[in-house]
Amino acid sequence: MTGKVYLIGGGPSKNLITVKGLNALKKSDVIVHDRLIDKKILKELDNKKEIIDAGKKSGKHKLSQKEIEETLIKKAKENKTVARLKGGDPFIFGRGGEETQSLSKENIKHEVIPGITSAIAAPEKYGVPLTHRKLSSSTVILTGHEDPNKTEKSIDWNKLSHAGTIVILMGVGNLPKIVEKIKQVKDEETPIASFEDIYSPNERVIHGKLKNIKKIAKEKNLQPPAVTVIGEVVKLGNFWKKK
Repeated sequence: MTGKVYLIGGGPSKNLITVKGLNALKKSDVIVHDRLIDKKILKELDNKKEIIDAGKKSGKHKLSQKEIEETLIKKAKENKTVARLKGGDPFIFGRGGEETQSLSKENIKHEVIPGITSAIAAPEKYGVPLTHRKLSSSTVILTGHEDPNKTEKSIDWNKLSHAGTIVILMGVGNLPKIVEKIKQVKDEETPIASFEDIYSPNERVIHGKLKNIKKIAKEKNLQPPAVTVIGEVVKLGNFWKKK
């Protein structure tokens, strides 16, 4: 007999986790969490639970992805209820898909509980809608840090000319390269904003246009984690200076 694993999206802050997600955490025996969760979520739980920090940072992993998946399987086979708690949503660049594959291979019962992705939550907090009836009819969410070993084709930047709004996650380190690629298909006057560490005490917005954002980001020392949004909808943000 085995237990069950919940893959839970914790959203970008304690106040934005779903009721279902919080209830699953409360009934779990083990919680395996990522680095970018709001740690205040854990304070809502009793201290009898086993807490495993599986946080990853560029170049520094407390547990490899393989070790994380092995841990989920091992704990479930001990007939425990396991919560895999992720920041944002489990399936938006959260490797939740890989974890469900591993659990399925071992016939481990599991359930995905969606969460609010920072791709939406960060710009919305500052009044930026990803779609707008008059400005943008489509949104593309991209990773700014592709896995070099993946088998699928890399991002075709040329096709982004038709995207109304472009959202980049995990793109701070590669922002200069990303901007140059997008400038090939978008006007250099296109507004752009990076939402840094939103829903934390250190949150801030760095904004400009494609033609000058590299300079601004360098001067302001933009740091991860940040969500970058490109498109006319950025002008609707409450940080944008109206002309």
